[in-house]
Amino acid sequence: MEWLTHSQTGIRQAARYLLGMRLAIVTIQLVALAVAETMITLAHEAEAVLLCLGYGVLATLGWLWFTRRPPASSLAVSAGLLADIALIGGWLFLTGGYTNPLVSLLLLPIAVGIILVPLRQSIAITASGIAAYTALVLWHTPISHGQHNDNLAQLHLFGMWATFALTAAILLLVVGTLARRLRSQQLQLAQFRENRLRDEQIIALGLSAAAVGHRLGTPLNTMTLLLDEIRSEAGRHDPAADAAALQEDLDTMEQQIQLCSQHLQQLTRAAVEARSAQQETLTVENWLLRLRESATLLWPSGPIHWQQPFPKVPVAVDATLDQAVLNLLANALTASPAWVGVAARPGAPGRVEIVVEDHGEGLEAALEGAPGEEIVDSRNGLGVGLFLSNATIQRLGGTLRARADENGTTMVIDLPEANSNGDSA
Repeated sequence: MEWLTHSQTGIRQAARYLLGMRLAIVTIQLVALAVAETMITLAHEAEAVLLCLGYGVLATLGWLWFTRRPPASSLAVSAGLLADIALIGGWLFLTGGYTNPLVSLLLLPIAVGIILVPLRQSIAITASGIAAYTALVLWHTPISHGQHNDNLAQLHLFGMWATFALTAAILLLVVGTLARRLRSQQLQLAQFRENRLRDEQIIALGLSAAAVGHRLGTPLNTMTLLLDEIRSEAGRHDPAADAAALQEDLDTMEQQIQLCSQHLQQLTRAAVEARSAQQETLTVENWLLRLRESATLLWPSGPIHWQQPFPKVPVAVDATLDQAVLNLLANALTASPAWVGVAARPGAPGRVEIVVEDHGEGLEAALEGAPGEEIVDSRNGLGVGLFLSNATIQRLGGTLRARADENGTTMVIDLPEANSNGDSA
């Protein structure tokens, strides 16, 4: 669920859950003060009430800030949860410290932080909660100036029960809602992946069909011309010359028919590979030349510069990887309509890198580094596309990296070389 805090929309959603948790904590604290005052005289009642009211005001202001101007990362969410621990700890300090049965309220920011923010930040929040509890053990003020042992014992027991019930209810409403939303999003993402994979297979098959149709044009035109020549030669009266010319034309026609048959067999293989996501082993040079043909069919006037020569090392590819690279080219052309460059180079030992460059404005901060690791909202709508492209590349043992500077964006696809058996090294 921590992906919620990796986008502005997600942070807005997280802010609603946090506001509900904080207002519930403030309500519990005020009710606890009112109940305790009926049984004992609190030593710091006024200060505790003011702290509760201030907590409620800060919670509302934080929700307004996160809604209208959401921060760019989860650090702001973690800082807010640390402030929750400090405010709850301060209120507990004024109301008996670790002897206050509501001390379990310190668990709520920790539980929400474990769900919402990355691991390192959640560890820091947990450590802060433990430190706050430890400080309450070492330094605490008496809950009352007078001696009301019987009332204090009864109040403590009742407070323990009430704390357990209310904490369980808040966890059900806040954490349970977050968990249900996570499951729902995971189901939607799985369905989206299946639909995207099917669409990629259809597009790959369509590109293969278009390429085969383009290749069949030349032999079909040649055979049409040969038929015209055969008809014209049929009117001559020199049988020997007619037979020699006819045999030559028939040989040429047979070659063209065989060429058409090869192209159609290639289309059949492409259909089988697209349907079963079967991998094939090609050299980087042949694979990129195939991609260039597909890109030319998609963007006939696209300014894509294929920087040859390409390495001749083998890689394992399939139709979905072709579509993933074409997605990156589409993003690059959207960002940089004037120039896009494609190159290939050796990488680490046993690996090869495919580089896609453009002269656009660059990726958003949330997409730099390792794009596609999380789904993020993007002004250009690249978040989900990059996520799926990255998933396809990782499935084949590769990685996707990005670098943005004043010259544009560079996407690097790092793929493993294939061994002699056709498997990735």
